Amino acid sequence: VIPALNEAETIGAIVTTVREELMVEHPLIDEIVVIDGASSDATASLAARAGAKVFAHDLIATGFAVLPGKGEAMWRSLFVTKGDIIVFLDGDLRNFSATYVTGLLGPLLTDPAVDLVKAFYDRPAPHRHDAIDLGARSSDDEPLIRSGGGRVTELVARPLLNLHWPELSGVIQPLSGEYAARRSLLEQLPFPTGYGIELALLIDTLQLRGLNAIAQVDVGERPHRHQNLQALGRMAAEIWQIGMDRLDRDGHIVTVREPHTSLTQFESTMDGHSAFTSDITVAQRPPAIAISQYTDRVLLD
Repeated sequence: VIPALNEAETIGAIVTTVREELMVEHPLIDEIVVIDGASSDATASLAARAGAKVFAHDLIATGFAVLPGKGEAMWRSLFVTKGDIIVFLDGDLRNFSATYVTGLLGPLLTDPAVDLVKAFYDRPAPHRHDAIDLGARSSDDEPLIRSGGGRVTELVARPLLNLHWPELSGVIQPLSGEYAARRSLLEQLPFPTGYGIELALLIDTLQLRGLNAIAQVDVGERPHRHQNLQALGRMAAEIWQIGMDRLDRDGHIVTVREPHTSLTQFESTMDGHSAFTSDITVAQRPPAIAISQYTDRVLLD
């Protein structure tokens, strides 16, 4: 499954690689599904031309109003996919290799106790001051940098996990967007619709299935499209909210009032600083298994 929004530059190559190497040459994958989030570019047509089944997100689970976010697309994908194991890939992967998919599938195919597999990787990031040069080169001939899990991971997600879910402190990149899981797990989990989905999957899997159900795989390198600090701030706010929600849900803290749903940030201008406010409301979808539209389809299959 590839949730995609305006990924015309990369989506065709990803789908083509998976289809040619893992469906034609080595029949491992049953279907490639792209959930298109109303892209304004040619994402949908390019994905379909490359061999994917493309679904517009607003035409799935039609009883639910469409919300923005990757988690929303992932949740809706459960209603249209057929496999017992689902691999999720980001649509902006560059220099994509089919080993991302085979690596993530490996533990699920060989160990029945594993339900969720997370990817970790090295990040070509030549301008990062906090990075360590490995003395190697990436496929783009950039210095290959071991730079941890990214700014939001190191400043928000990792501290949250170490403080409140120390069992998950060994997850190298908790916010990585590439992972695979069994449907029998995914259909029982609530899905935050936005940036909090990765953290929620880890915490909820730990609670439902235990630490031994989680594995992680080194998939090599992953070039990243770096975002500005304002965008990362909005991402961090959503992830923090999910962490607090899970702590409250599981009885570790008591929330006396609901969190605010706006984030005020500042940018420098010629006249000083200008404030702007973003909506950071966190929505969550119920477990698919609780939705008759989902269970009816599963019974038919």
